[in-house]
Amino acid sequence: MGGSIDEKTILEAHEELTCSSAATDDVEALHLQSLPDVAYSWISKNIWRRRTPRRFYIVLFNAKITMLLPFGPLAIWLHIFTQNQGWVLVFSLLGMAPLTERLGYVTRQLSLHTKPTVGRHINVTFVTVSDIITSLFALSKGMTRVVQISLLGSILLNMLLVIGWAFFTGGIIHGKKVQVFNKQHAQVNVRLLLMALMGIMLPTVLHFTHSEVHFGKSELSRSRFSSCVMLVAYASFLFFKFISHRHLYRLTDEDEEGVQDKDSSPEITVNVALGWFCFFVLWVSILSSYLLDAIEGASASLNIPVAFISAILLPVVGNIWSIMFSMSEKLDLTLGVAIGLSTQTAMFTIPFCVVVGWIIGKPMDLNFELFETAILAMAVLVVVFILQAMFSC
Repeated sequence: MGGSIDEKTILEAHEELTCSSAATDDVEALHLQSLPDVAYSWISKNIWRRRTPRRFYIVLFNAKITMLLPFGPLAIWLHIFTQNQGWVLVFSLLGMAPLTERLGYVTRQLSLHTKPTVGRHINVTFVTVSDIITSLFALSKGMTRVVQISLLGSILLNMLLVIGWAFFTGGIIHGKKVQVFNKQHAQVNVRLLLMALMGIMLPTVLHFTHSEVHFGKSELSRSRFSSCVMLVAYASFLFFKFISHRHLYRLTDEDEEGVQDKDSSPEITVNVALGWFCFFVLWVSILSSYLLDAIEGASASLNIPVAFISAILLPVVGNIWSIMFSMSEKLDLTLGVAIGLSTQTAMFTIPFCVVVGWIIGKPMDLNFELFETAILAMAVLVVVFILQAMFSC
């Protein structure tokens, strides 16, 4: 069927497609493939033009938090022309919040194109990109203590605030309804968290019991060894989950499909989501550099401890998506994301930073100091006991 087709046929076909608001991209593509060549080319170009503004709106303006996006460029402008580190830090944090939230959104869109188990892991893996980028920038600048406290704050935020808020809102909204969640995933992640806690505690105990053979060197060597073991253990878990024993999770996929909300369908395509993901990662990388440069100056000018900025502000900004997602009334998905984020931070991000520090010559270790390690241990034990009580119900 060549170029001999009348304009009426093209207009009728185009009107049929544009009037169908419920048609998805894949369905429209199937309709287009059945049309003649000229009609296919003409309609597909017009549909692409029609969808492009809609995709920009969905990603950039569909959430109210995106109103904070101009603060990112403003923070860079202030850094270049004013050197006011206090305002640079404040505007960098405000500009980083929508970037990490939108990064979580496009990650969620990518996960919706896969099976539930794979999609959940994609959610957890890609959402931690902002934490990894910020940690690597801080590590390259020698800010090892900032890396330690910010990653610890990220774990505590997800285990206590996100999970606690999910239980609280779920109990209020669905008080008369039994809320279900995947016990198998939760049990495995909790045991990995306990293993990570053991790996983090050993260098701290070694330091504060003064039992080191070579003070300052033994805990660093122990941290590097423990980090390698934790990375191997996490890789073994992924191999077990997706390759060697993936059949154990097939029933889980079917169960999760029943738990997920019926409206959980992707709003953008895979290619669009990947493009936006790369864009947001680039902006997070740029803004992280300015944010970290301003921490010490802002701490002095605003009279705020660096520990507060590292343990509270950075984790909140880096995990703003998981905090907002905990309000979605989906207990199973929220638990999976929160516990998965905590597990990946403890079993992958922290050991990865130790190994990277080893490679670039930065003394990053697992000695989180006694108070911080005790807080982490109590938080992990609280979550373990709560989940164990729920398992027995």
